[in-house]
Amino acid sequence: MTKEKSNKKIDRREFLNNTFRFSLVVGIGGLGAVLAKNTLGTEMVWQLDAAKCVQCGRCATDCVLTPSAVKLIHVYDMCGYCDLCGGYFRPEAKDRSTAAENQLCPTSAIERKFIEEPFFEYHINADLCIGCAKCMKGCGSFGNGSMQIQVNHDLCVNCNECSIARVCPSDAYTRVPANDPYLFKGTSGQSMKI
Repeated sequence: MTKEKSNKKIDRREFLNNTFRFSLVVGIGGLGAVLAKNTLGTEMVWQLDAAKCVQCGRCATDCVLTPSAVKLIHVYDMCGYCDLCGGYFRPEAKDRSTAAENQLCPTSAIERKFIEEPFFEYHINADLCIGCAKCMKGCGSFGNGSMQIQVNHDLCVNCNECSIARVCPSDAYTRVPANDPYLFKGTSGQSMKI
């Protein structure tokens, strides 16, 4: 009987090795759980990085929704009030009137409001905006780039694989945390609500 007891007896080295292995497995498992919680616990949404956008117009045509969930946002922090807006007027417009032939937007989604001579304020009617980015291109070419398109999360169905992201030529779409969902260029990096 003493021989069986001595065979079952664990020496100190084996005990320490087993304790170390067990602690290592528990530690790695705990670290994995924390990382999984941080990764899986944060809801992610699709968003367009306005700094990468090349205004190709695919946001208007390739979204699963009609009209697209991509809408123009006017970043007022960047914009000064002006008389001649490159995102509102066609470059070849002969007159600065609000006539349809002078407007760059094909759906008249940008509304111009007189403030005082010579300043106007521009507002976006999201119901009319189709996300074509023509105004964004004009604003970036002839203005300060304060008109930018973004995915409107009140409309977006958050597809697992965004149909616009698949065809985006500049790889401007990315997944971002839902608590910080907008990526504007030229701002202080603060989130903005639309």
